[in-house]
Amino acid sequence: MDMNTPLTTNKMAKDSAKRMTFLIGFSAAMAGLLFGLDIGVIAGALPFITIEFELTTQLQEWVVSSMMLGAAFGALSNGWLSFYLGRKYSLLAGALFFIISCFGSALAANVEILLVWRVILGFAVGIASYTAPLYLSEMAPENIRGKMIAAYQLLVTIGILVAFLSDTYFSYTGDWRMMLGIISVPAIILFIVVIFLPNSPRWLASKGRLNETQKVLASIRSDPQKIQQEFNDIKDSLQEKQQGWTLFKANKNVRRTVYLGMALQAMQQFTGMNIIMYYAPKIFSLAGFESTQQQMVATIIVGLTFVLATFIAIFTVDKLGRKPILKVGFGIMALGTLILGVCLQLIENGNPSSITSYAAVGMAIMCIGGYAMSAAPVVWILCSEIQPLKSRDFGVTCSTATNWISNMIIGATFLTLLSHIGVAQTFWLYTGMNVLFIFIVIFFVPETKNISLERIEKNLMLGKKLRHIGDVD
Repeated sequence: MDMNTPLTTNKMAKDSAKRMTFLIGFSAAMAGLLFGLDIGVIAGALPFITIEFELTTQLQEWVVSSMMLGAAFGALSNGWLSFYLGRKYSLLAGALFFIISCFGSALAANVEILLVWRVILGFAVGIASYTAPLYLSEMAPENIRGKMIAAYQLLVTIGILVAFLSDTYFSYTGDWRMMLGIISVPAIILFIVVIFLPNSPRWLASKGRLNETQKVLASIRSDPQKIQQEFNDIKDSLQEKQQGWTLFKANKNVRRTVYLGMALQAMQQFTGMNIIMYYAPKIFSLAGFESTQQQMVATIIVGLTFVLATFIAIFTVDKLGRKPILKVGFGIMALGTLILGVCLQLIENGNPSSITSYAAVGMAIMCIGGYAMSAAPVVWILCSEIQPLKSRDFGVTCSTATNWISNMIIGATFLTLLSHIGVAQTFWLYTGMNVLFIFIVIFFVPETKNISLERIEKNLMLGKKLRHIGDVD
């Protein structure tokens, strides 16, 4: 067959688009892996850091939460960086900060220096958590957009699991420096891969670079008719003259969706699930598992659950939708934290038993499963979908910064809550939060499956209620 026939040309275009989509997905996956590694690694490293630097409870909380402080600054700064330099170069900057801060943390001579490097590491995490979902939402076809962003979250969970496994391996020698330093390897890989990525077509269009927009669309889509339609939709969304903070101040519809994104990210954190990640050994010691090896094995089981449950989101988020998954997930977390609190209360009251201890671990695992299949991936999906193009950088900046500020709050207060209001009461507080979140999802969160970003934006600007901005009609 002649190599220039339409059939052959079409096949070549499809193959090229698949390769580029794979590369985009791989780079986002590496960003997610790094995100997860840095969340999970501190759980195993903290006990050994505490011994070496003789940390107080407050300093332990700061070692955990300092990364979230840096992540909040990273997310805020990346709004500017992503707006002016684009998603690609934001990811490059994030990868570079990852590499530098991993080495710095591993070589820290005292807790003060470690805290500085943890803040810088958080800065890199903030950039990655902001840019990767946003980049995917702007590059992925609408019918698999949710699946691709959920796959990014899957790599976050795999990163957490790998960190737990790595921590367990190095726990036998207590080498917390290797726990922190080995994360530089995937950071180097991310830096190399991102060099070969294209810029987001929507970012290019927002800068008036329409010829480049068409070229990028042609490299990631294979159907000429769909390429032209998507290009036209992107141009139409550029008609709004204001943007960013100016548009936020001037347009109440934009304010509504920015506030919704911030609320969703706060909800994700105040489920309390990241507490189980950061303080897993501590929680399992409260449940009656005394040895470091027992605590680390239980922690690995939690990480494995996180990975496996994320597959539920990947295979259902574009079929069942975002809202049903969120409602089920918050319900599971509410029930899990309720029973976990009861188990820990029984143990604290002097009624320990192997059944109660294993039930506590089971409830922690159930909580993580509910989180992994719902709020962990779906909140990032929604926050990258609901913001209009002209205020997307600003909106995602606000929501991502809210995530990390909320994350910092729960990381810096958990041990204090345990000592002031009690172990069981702390988890029951999270139970009440999760019940509240179910009602917020019902009355305010839209269903966005299989809807183009431009259609969501149009519905928003028409003044539809937030829960209806994903409607087709």
